[in-house]
Amino acid sequence: MEYKIISDGCCDLEQDIIEKYHLHIIPFYISFDEENYYKEIEEIGIREVYDRMVGQPDVYPKTSLPSVQNYMDAFVHYVEQGQPVICICFTPSLSGSYNSACSAKKIVCEKYPEAKIAVINSEAGTVSQGLMVIEAGRMLRDGVPYEECVDILERMKKTNRIFFTVGNVDYLKHGGRIGKLASLATSALSLKPLITLVDGVIEASGIGRSRRKTMQKTVELMKRHFKETGESPEDYSFSVGFGYDVEEGKHFYETVSRTVEEMVPGREVMLIQIGATIAVHTGPHALGIGIIKKYEHFR
Repeated sequence: MEYKIISDGCCDLEQDIIEKYHLHIIPFYISFDEENYYKEIEEIGIREVYDRMVGQPDVYPKTSLPSVQNYMDAFVHYVEQGQPVICICFTPSLSGSYNSACSAKKIVCEKYPEAKIAVINSEAGTVSQGLMVIEAGRMLRDGVPYEECVDILERMKKTNRIFFTVGNVDYLKHGGRIGKLASLATSALSLKPLITLVDGVIEASGIGRSRRKTMQKTVELMKRHFKETGESPEDYSFSVGFGYDVEEGKHFYETVSRTVEEMVPGREVMLIQIGATIAVHTGPHALGIGIIKKYEHFR
């Protein structure tokens, strides 16, 4: 029987992709006043989130992760149909979504001992988590057996990276995502940080003195990764994520696409708008590149 691919909303995939691979997405919630929480996409659109962040720069929104019950409801629906489940979650270094899913799995499996539920820490988010979910969907479509799909995803996640920059470090500092001294130093000097998400953890990867230079350096980070690891870009999928500024996002996408074309002629690059969950951590002006190795290279 076919298995079901579930992910939390941090995968930031568009509706056409969700429908193409028959995905089940469990959303996060977002609040601007810590009292009223709205289900992302369904109750508050990403455009509204960004407009409010830009219009109210002194207000730092918060997110609430999917509950254990949210995951239990999803798991039970498929388990009762005898359908195995693969659930791919946002890195636990930035959210408790993965832990909620693990708790839900334990409870559901106590009631349904024959249930097949695999909860996977993607060690990623947004652009690279989305790529990983798509790879899972491709494996399901191509008839890769459940156990093999789980095994490949566990190995695949070590190949994902996000290379990104943000407008400033205020949101990262507010959320405690990088050291206070680094935050204060970059803020004081008006420098723009370069950041890599590797093994699910944020790492500082440099600085730039202007938005244009940090955009260029973000692309260079991607190129340097392949040079240093010896990995072949031909084996990878690529995606670009942008925040509030659509035109800037398109310009960055074109730059990345030209670079990828030089490395892998004909390779398409996916473009997504970074969702509310990541925006709360990074601010409204994040730009990033996600990569992950295609599943065929693990077989």
